[in-house]
Amino acid sequence: MKKKTYSCSLCGKEKVVSPGEAVPECCRQPMTLKLDKCTRPFVAETARNEADDEPCDDGTDTSL
Repeated sequence: MKKKTYSCSLCGKEKVVSPGEAVPECCRQPMTLKLDKCTRPFVAETARNEADDEPCDDGTDTSL
């Protein structure tokens, strides 16, 4: 497994942690996992059985 990058939603600080480590905290709250950018659209016509289906950041902001 590869290392994961977490970011603080308040101050923007980032921290890289190894697999199996606990979620880091910053500004007295858990940091959020920073996801890789999506590289393919999410529509049925482009579905690939062999494609890796890992979570990714589709660029939408749900905090509004």
